[in-house]
Amino acid sequence: MGFQPPGFGQKFIQTSLGTIAYYTSVGAPWTIDDSQPTILFLHSFGGGSSAYEWSKVYAAFADTHRIIAPDLIGWGNSAHPTRDYRVEDYLVTIAELIQQVSSSPVTVVASSLTGAIAIRLAVQKPELFRSLYLVCPSGFDDFGQGAGRRIPLQIINTPILDRFIYTIGATNEIAVRNFLEQFLFADRTRITDEMVAAYLDSAQQPNAEYSALAFLRGDLYFDLSLYLSQLTVPTSILWGESAQFTNAALGQRLAQLNPQAVREFQVLPQAGVLAHLEQPGVVTGLLGRWLKNFG
Repeated sequence: MGFQPPGFGQKFIQTSLGTIAYYTSVGAPWTIDDSQPTILFLHSFGGGSSAYEWSKVYAAFADTHRIIAPDLIGWGNSAHPTRDYRVEDYLVTIAELIQQVSSSPVTVVASSLTGAIAIRLAVQKPELFRSLYLVCPSGFDDFGQGAGRRIPLQIINTPILDRFIYTIGATNEIAVRNFLEQFLFADRTRITDEMVAAYLDSAQQPNAEYSALAFLRGDLYFDLSLYLSQLTVPTSILWGESAQFTNAALGQRLAQLNPQAVREFQVLPQAGVLAHLEQPGVVTGLLGRWLKNFG
């Protein structure tokens, strides 16, 4: 993909489920120093998701940190195995990624369902983490209450029809723009042609429908409240005030389960679930403040 900031290039690692492509600083205007602390930026799930989601934020930290921004398995330029994806696939491959790119604990910056997966992994393997900075983290079945589906299960579970829905709903420019406008952004005027092109490019990768449909069906959903109380890694949570399906009240309820680990909870006005793509300047400033003490 040609949607990364100047000075960033693509590299690859091998995991048990295939190749992960990730983006990191490779040259001017950045000074390359592998001894710097590592920040891992993890994108959310949904048709067309990729590392592009964090591309307006992570370059701000390239002079002080080693940036790793992957396309997760099944997304972007990474491998797209034809399988029924499960949460365990991401717990395993994200752990493998961390262990291969850093010999010391990392700060993980993640959003939505991937933020919830990061919490689960931090509970399992706290030694891999320095801290967590999460935007709207949710397992989409928190406290046993489903976050709602956009398409009925009986349709999504119908062979051939599910692929057809993905094709018409995620692999053309009009559908992608509508998805961003209706579900991800609070203010549609902030959506750019570049954003639409980046999501469309990822959605059109061969076999991209397998991971996207697993998300739509709810195969990756879980109850984050069952894990959050076990978290010991210092965590900050930022919530877009206008986030759909998972609102700020849910976020506050989750944060209150573990005030020892969740050091701060903030609500960002005029932002949806992708606050970091919609208001990157604000999120960059808030993340920078967090990193002064925990990154």
